[in-house]
Amino acid sequence: MDRFALVTGGGRGIGRAAALALAAAGWSVAIAGRTFAPLEDVARTIEASGRRALAIACDVADPAAVKALFAAIERDFGRLDLLFNNAGVGAPAVEFDQLTYAQWKAAVDVNLTGAFLCAQAAFALMKRQRPQGGRIINNGSISAHAPRPLSAPYTATKHAISGLTKSIALDGRPYDIACGQIDVGNAATEMTAPMAEGVRQADGRLAAEPRIDAGEVGAAIVHMASLPLSSNVLSMTLMATKMPFVGRG
Repeated sequence: MDRFALVTGGGRGIGRAAALALAAAGWSVAIAGRTFAPLEDVARTIEASGRRALAIACDVADPAAVKALFAAIERDFGRLDLLFNNAGVGAPAVEFDQLTYAQWKAAVDVNLTGAFLCAQAAFALMKRQRPQGGRIINNGSISAHAPRPLSAPYTATKHAISGLTKSIALDGRPYDIACGQIDVGNAATEMTAPMAEGVRQADGRLAAEPRIDAGEVGAAIVHMASLPLSSNVLSMTLMATKMPFVGRG
């Protein structure tokens, strides 16, 4: 049976890696993001491998855009078996008292409200489709467990994703909707490029941190997605082995 996935933030980084890994594992994949050109590039790559692909420009913080996104998926795919809720943004690394409301709201709108809107739309589709059910995987972060200095907006939204994940996992039980979370430590993407040069540590030092290939995150998503709906990885932490997270630095 064909399996259909949606990856938000699918044009670059972890989203791109996950979309390509899912396609290589036999999934048809819709990819969404704010900029169409990289989505189109991913879609062409997927189609060249013999799988179906949809590239759809969408701001996940816009309820109307999310509604249109899921209408297009239902029309073209007929169902949705997996949502990888991956779209996210960072925030300027400024002192807490210097954060503006606009900077705070920009992170909350995409990282939390956007994840909620996409999860809610996926939940509704998975609930009414036949066969019923599906899986939602939320992209959390190591920041869902411990903050970096000067990262309050990002850290707060990622902590909130953990609560959202558990609520969806509980509320989805009657409908065979599984929900889990992957917390990634330093995948090698454009967003984490500065980490190779040096990022601020808890004691104020600047130190380079190891990163992992984004393809390894894609492989982890395929593993989580390939389980039967009777099984669920509620939480996975995938990190560089030598990342200064476990212990005291």
